[in-house]
Amino acid sequence: MKIFYAIQATGNGHISRAMQLYPYLQKFGTVDFFMSGNNASLKIDLPVKYKSDGCSLHYSKCGGLNYWNIAKNIRPIQMFKDASSLPLKNYDVVINDFDSITSLACKLQKVHSVQFGHQASFASKLTPRPEKKSLMGEIILKHYAPSPQYIGLHFEKYDSFILPPIIKDEIIHAEPKDLKHITVYLPSFQKDCLEKAFNKRSEINFHWFLNDVKLKHTIGNITYYPVNQKQFNQSLINCHGIITGGGFETPAEALYLRKKILSIPIRNHYEQECNAAALKKMGVPVVYEAGDNFDLIIENWLNKDTPIPNILANTVPDTLQFLFDTYNSN
Repeated sequence: MKIFYAIQATGNGHISRAMQLYPYLQKFGTVDFFMSGNNASLKIDLPVKYKSDGCSLHYSKCGGLNYWNIAKNIRPIQMFKDASSLPLKNYDVVINDFDSITSLACKLQKVHSVQFGHQASFASKLTPRPEKKSLMGEIILKHYAPSPQYIGLHFEKYDSFILPPIIKDEIIHAEPKDLKHITVYLPSFQKDCLEKAFNKRSEINFHWFLNDVKLKHTIGNITYYPVNQKQFNQSLINCHGIITGGGFETPAEALYLRKKILSIPIRNHYEQECNAAALKKMGVPVVYEAGDNFDLIIENWLNKDTPIPNILANTVPDTLQFLFDTYNSN
């Protein structure tokens, strides 16, 4: 079987999931990957055959989206050309992890596809949303990368087509320890937004993963890391807790390891606000600002004994078998 797998590279989570799935996908056939967007900072260990600038996210300095920079970097004519040139009819299966160009290509070429991933879970109205819904956010979730078939991933089974998260093998087989440090992964925050707050908590050692760090180094109570999957996995496995955004993969792995989480969803990022709503329902602390009193928020979070929910890991071979079986029945 020839498999086309489209990755939305607006962040590292989609890539991390594809890298975990790749050895399992190879048991079903040959896989060619399409990378759309250029926000990712992970080293990509995949056979990427096709690439497009697609639509990429741009952040403001301290935890928000910069819509002006997002809009001015969109090239609709080029995106249409990229969609037209993808040879989708050469493939037996098209798997789309929330990529608009692949969705457009399928429509233009009349090719069947399945949207597979976290965003696919939002095809259900039962998937948690924030108290104040965003009309534009809902439109994007529904129409950005539509597909005739959806297989979603989420923290809990909110609907019949929603399955548990894909957890990396290294996380599943790990023996978690508590070495007392706090892991930090907040790609929408620049260093000077949070450094002062971390320095105020001098009794805490922070492992901070930042896009602009090239080599691991320690200054005071902060060890700065480049965004490196192996180093991040080890830090997460052995941390006391993690401060992260409102993404999906990192909180899912932290929950699986039963680590304390403090979530700060990216401002004006509707999917992250939805994820934050789901985490809050599970009892995970969520804050929406990291201002002048962030050091006190960290202290209160660490001192408060909050229950950590149990989540399951996806059984990847069964999920992929289900995907291919249902795909071929359409």
